[in-house]
Amino acid sequence: MSVEKAQSEASPSFLQRIWLAMLSIGPGLFCIGYTIGTGSVTSMAKAGSQFGMQLLWVLMLSCLFSWLLMEAYGRYAVVTGLTSIHSFKTRLKAGKFIAILVVVGIIVAQWNSLSGILGLSANAIYETLLLFNPDLPAENYWMVLGIAITLILIMYSLLWVGQYSFFEKVLIIFVTLMGISFLISMFVVLPKPGEILSGVVPSVPDVAGGKLLVAAFVGTTMAAPTFVVRPLLMKGKGWNQDNLKDQSRDALTSAILMFAINLAIMAAATGALFYEGKTIEKVMDMVYTLEPIAGRFAVVLFMVGAVSAGLSSIFPILMVAPLLIADYQNGELDTNSSRFKILTGIACVVGLSVPILGANPIAAQIATQVAAVFVLPLVIGGIMYLVNSKELMGKHTAGLGMNIGLAAALVFACIISYTGVIALLELI
Repeated sequence: MSVEKAQSEASPSFLQRIWLAMLSIGPGLFCIGYTIGTGSVTSMAKAGSQFGMQLLWVLMLSCLFSWLLMEAYGRYAVVTGLTSIHSFKTRLKAGKFIAILVVVGIIVAQWNSLSGILGLSANAIYETLLLFNPDLPAENYWMVLGIAITLILIMYSLLWVGQYSFFEKVLIIFVTLMGISFLISMFVVLPKPGEILSGVVPSVPDVAGGKLLVAAFVGTTMAAPTFVVRPLLMKGKGWNQDNLKDQSRDALTSAILMFAINLAIMAAATGALFYEGKTIEKVMDMVYTLEPIAGRFAVVLFMVGAVSAGLSSIFPILMVAPLLIADYQNGELDTNSSRFKILTGIACVVGLSVPILGANPIAAQIATQVAAVFVLPLVIGGIMYLVNSKELMGKHTAGLGMNIGLAAALVFACIISYTGVIALLELI
């Protein structure tokens, strides 16, 4: 073998290095899948179009607390080798009740979210086709439903592979496309620096729907399954105490990516719509405003990001019920059993409800994101107890900094849950 050939084989190409870097994120890819879907796209874009960067502070706090929770759950997983729901069940007082409440709350919220995600993704694809083919009818219920059915069948067929490493590789593709698309979209219509900085100061829009959007922000960013499923995924990857630094890097990288991509969506909506006094009511409102600035390239770019966000969320959401139920029973990652295939199939049917009913996917998505905040206090309180157990964690128990951060996250989650209740009551 020649020296040149040996060097070529030893040194990975630029694209190979990117692929290896994404693989090193590991379980964080699923965290990004749970948190950055069309829920984030709609919440961030709608907030940016209505209020500019005013709610940036909520995004910053949500991502900060998400990092702390991923770190806490990840540390617990690699140190003890235990999973979250099974630990709630066996280690907490009234553990069975708490575990069941968390499992049911997460599944209901995620399945409701799935229906909005699928409806939004199908509408996004159809309206993109409409833009390039004006002869199509403005609304086509059967074609949108057909797109939704096709998408869910593709996702379901991928789940039959049943291998964690394969799921990771699929998510790498979706998350990479999503991140690149939204970051470029932001720079096309970048808002004024002063507008971005003003969003760091805490304030809640004093208008109808302001509280609802704040709750939706937290529901889509501090997503309970992001943390609860994390230990199971670490088991699937084979991580243990030797991977303490790996899991910490994974948690921090995931939080940074979540913040960057959500910021890009909000900033793009601010630059494209807020200054024009326009708000997002339909999937393509933002793209229609971007088109005069960047042409049809903007349409393709933004919709690739939106559809990738949808697909990156559909994939892990379909898995959430069988993973949590398996965790409750024996604390093991289960992706090959008949139960896994049946429960993911039921989730597919539930996900088709919004496309079948023809409901507004924007409204459905924001409402379901609010529902996700109500199990957060239990999820945070549970891990606070576990990571402070010397019997379980030994020398790796939570320090002062982590405990202060988790306590702040718990207070924040309780306030947001209360805000969500008030917002929902205002809608009645």
